[in-house]
Amino acid sequence: MSVLPRNVPASTDLHEVRWLRSSYSTGANNCVETARPRSGPAAGLLAVRDSKQPTGPALLFSHRSWTGFLTAL
Repeated sequence: MSVLPRNVPASTDLHEVRWLRSSYSTGANNCVETARPRSGPAAGLLAVRDSKQPTGPALLFSHRSWTGFLTAL
C-alpha cells in the first residue's frame, strides 16, 4: 500500500493545475484556493493553499478526508 503525500513544500511544484477561489471570496486576498492535480504523486487529491502565499506550501487531501473536514465544520 502506497502512502499518499500530505503536502508539497511549494504549490508551484504542482504543474498544470488551475487554482480556484470561492465565489464568496472578496478581493482582500484572505482566502484559500483549491486545485485538483491530474498527474504526478498528487493526482486525484485536492490541493489547498493560502491565497496570500501563492508560491507557498499546499496541503493535500483525499476526497474522503476533505469531505470529513467540511462536515466537521
